[in-house]
Amino acid sequence: MPELPDVEVYVESLSRRLSGARLERVRLKSPFLLRSVDPPISEVESRKATGFRRLGKRIVFEFEGDLFLMRPAGEGIPGRIGLAAFDFDRGALILTEAGTKKRASLYVVRGTEELTGHDPGGIEPLEAGLSSFRARLLDGNHTVKRALCDPRKFSGIGNAYSDEILHRA
Repeated sequence: MPELPDVEVYVESLSRRLSGARLERVRLKSPFLLRSVDPPISEVESRKATGFRRLGKRIVFEFEGDLFLMRPAGEGIPGRIGLAAFDFDRGALILTEAGTKKRASLYVVRGTEELTGHDPGGIEPLEAGLSSFRARLLDGNHTVKRALCDPRKFSGIGNAYSDEILHRA
């Protein structure tokens, strides 16, 4: 699963390429990818993407009408790893999952308040000061690695980058 630096790069790239683009159609390979029912996924179709952001390790697509699509014309969805295609007026964006555990999911939410409900509450490590980072790290009885990987403590840090942090320390 991508972690904070990777997701930041994806968000920057998507913003550059697709901000202002109209989402013409969403094609799901399996209905089990979509984990929300209201609003329906068809509500984001024919709307312009107004921006992109990161929520923990997830990419959030922002659309007109205060609609958000969380995770992340015409080419097919790749066989084994393809999950969904988002057909924008500027081209198609394909969602894939290379892992064998099939944990990917997609949510459609209406409004910032509902979007915030999906945030586990971890502090943003790139924005936190040393004292708040230290306090969050020492809150509770966990190993340093486990604390760094906990999305309720730190947003966007996973196993690979916690190893990098520990190695650097």
